[in-house]
Amino acid sequence: MRVLVVEDDPELGPVITSGLRDAGFAVDFAADLADADFKLAVNTYDCLVADRTLPDGDALTLLAAHRKRGSTLPVLLLTALDAVTDRVAGFEHGADDYLVKPFAFAELIARVRTLCRRSQPARLPVLRAGDLELDLPRRRVRRAGVLLTLTAKEFAVLEVLMLRAGDVVTRTDLIERCWDEQAEPLSNVVDVLIGQLRRKLGPPEVISTVRGVGYQLADPAAAL
Repeated sequence: MRVLVVEDDPELGPVITSGLRDAGFAVDFAADLADADFKLAVNTYDCLVADRTLPDGDALTLLAAHRKRGSTLPVLLLTALDAVTDRVAGFEHGADDYLVKPFAFAELIARVRTLCRRSQPARLPVLRAGDLELDLPRRRVRRAGVLLTLTAKEFAVLEVLMLRAGDVVTRTDLIERCWDEQAEPLSNVVDVLIGQLRRKLGPPEVISTVRGVGYQLADPAAAL
């Protein structure tokens, strides 16, 4: 799940970005409306987390403009403006959620995760492919009934592969869905993580390499 954070506070911005990354999100960062508008135009996000008061204006103007263009991107306003009129204005301009500073980080993560799910097609809470089981709400993975310990990034990559079991998933697709703007598309970051994931999943191998393209998770239905 890829998130755009818009925050001009030089201390809070990096804390939010780092905390969401630690929770398993791919996170891009913008410090003003102009940069946020550019990134929204060139990238696909599952959620926008934005402070309202920014150096070049109120985030409500950005939100209203994108809603006018038909954007359905879930938006969480994260701001110190806590008056009822401020909350109402946020929702009237198209915000989906409103969290007042100071906030508990666990609550922010829970709210962002809920909003990200809204932007994705409805799916079963537990994904299965052969003896592999991925429990989305509990963030757990089992193979042949054995609980595995995966990093947040490994979980994210496996989720994409399981959602598209049997299809070839390109390296570009994985980078766009599971990494953020800090990832170097020409590096071997995807290959290294796939290697780690294969070792943790154990034999028999279920992730195959399609040379020059990407990776494919075996579709158990194809073997029937």
